[in-house]
Amino acid sequence: MSGDAVRHEARGRVAYVTLDRPETLNALTPGDRDRLISLLQEASADPDVRAVVLTGTGRGFCAGADLRGGGGGGERIPGDVSRTLRLGAQRLVSAVLDCEKPVIAAVNGTAAGLGAHLALACDLVLAAESARFIEVFVRRGLVPDAGGAYLLPRLIGLHRAKELMFFGDALPAPEAERLGLVNRVVPDGELAKTAHAWAARLAAGPTRALALTKQLVNASLDVDRAAAFAAEAAAQEINMTTEDAREGLRAFVERREAEFRGR
Repeated sequence: MSGDAVRHEARGRVAYVTLDRPETLNALTPGDRDRLISLLQEASADPDVRAVVLTGTGRGFCAGADLRGGGGGGERIPGDVSRTLRLGAQRLVSAVLDCEKPVIAAVNGTAAGLGAHLALACDLVLAAESARFIEVFVRRGLVPDAGGAYLLPRLIGLHRAKELMFFGDALPAPEAERLGLVNRVVPDGELAKTAHAWAARLAAGPTRALALTKQLVNASLDVDRAAAFAAEAAAQEINMTTEDAREGLRAFVERREAEFRGR
């Protein structure tokens, strides 16, 4: 386990990544962000990792980017902001979306700005009852970043997304669940247990099939029917070469539970 503000622990076939700077509600410094990207990329490539859980400590899941280091002063050269965004927040959200393993967000507290979009980019979102989501950008006179204008309309539609982004009001976890931003809200004391149970189920599943399913679903709203059908056919072709697909078919014929190995 690492000793910095982004802790990593492998338990069985699950990688647990914990943001651990509770005094800042787990706001991400550039170093924290890069560490998180690296861990997601490593989990994606590691055949022994079959699911990822992302959570935080204290009252916050992630309060967004840590802006205490400044950034408002000094000369700004055209292109600096967009470059920083591409290599920073957007790269982090992409690391979640592109991870070949299922990623569960266990939202233990406030998820604001980049932190909200980090959670919403995950494949499954669990939230503690005390958690809340805040599109904080408008409060600072900023445009949403970290893929928010891409993610939110796809999750809840244009009008709801604009309401959250235009007003910047805190959205309690139960309301987020009602809107479809959260899969399930659980009592605060049951969040870790529920996340572990979900991760264990995913880790016992056909990992390559889940990766291809994630890829198809994430791309589905960005392509036409012909492209979606072609991608589906290609994914099926690839998946039928895996050991897990053969095991699943054997188990069906033999009327037993499949034992997937993630291969």
